[in-house]
Amino acid sequence: MSLDTTIWAWKSRQKQRASGALKPLKKLVLLSLADRAGEDHCCYPSIARLVQDTEMDRKTVLKIIDELIEDGFITDTGKREGKTKQIKVYHLVSVKSRETVPSTLHFDKGNDDLNSINNRTVPTTEQFQQFQQRVPTIPAKSPNVGTRNLPKKLLEESKNKKIWLNLKKLREEILLATDEETYEQIKDAIWFDRELRAFELYNAEKNLCDELMIYHFANWLINAFCKYQVREQAKKQLLNHNHKFEPPKEN
Repeated sequence: MSLDTTIWAWKSRQKQRASGALKPLKKLVLLSLADRAGEDHCCYPSIARLVQDTEMDRKTVLKIIDELIEDGFITDTGKREGKTKQIKVYHLVSVKSRETVPSTLHFDKGNDDLNSINNRTVPTTEQFQQFQQRVPTIPAKSPNVGTRNLPKKLLEESKNKKIWLNLKKLREEILLATDEETYEQIKDAIWFDRELRAFELYNAEKNLCDELMIYHFANWLINAFCKYQVREQAKKQLLNHNHKFEPPKEN
């Protein structure tokens, strides 16, 4: 999942072709592709997955993919993935990644683990790929993993992963990429609890510290917000389209 590709898809402006798919439907498919793209801006969801995501029929999804290729939003790389090696790999064109240059981290002299020569290097790509947040890379066997920079109260909460979520920290993470209005819409959304359960199930075996859970959950919610917004717009435009061509009622 790449936030850069999702933001790019959300800001894209679709072309309306004669006898072509509606623009909101095209954006919905593009957003579904972007939601599954990696840092190389490539993705290979199956058609069945796109059908499930967008709630459109297979024929419409295939038609929209062809239009997105013709419009220059995606390209077929020629590669094939999946168990059968038959799923097409698409590249999302002209996605601009935000560059983040992390600073060297220094810790107190009393901690040998944190001051070793291996810890004055650049932190991992995953921790810096989306926000300009400084997250130190700490040795996996260190007793300070996931706890050194956490407040005492949050440390106590971390003993039970069911209460890892801190809304104040979540708000701070979301506001690094969006605005206050978007955060309020996410917080009050009827789908918030559903996405929370899905996120916890997805990360159940990863054993992440609380702060990284919040970091990734913020990305997850922003992607979900974009997905639901596009879906709602597509439904509204489809209803308006159908209403426009509805035959007049007989008196």
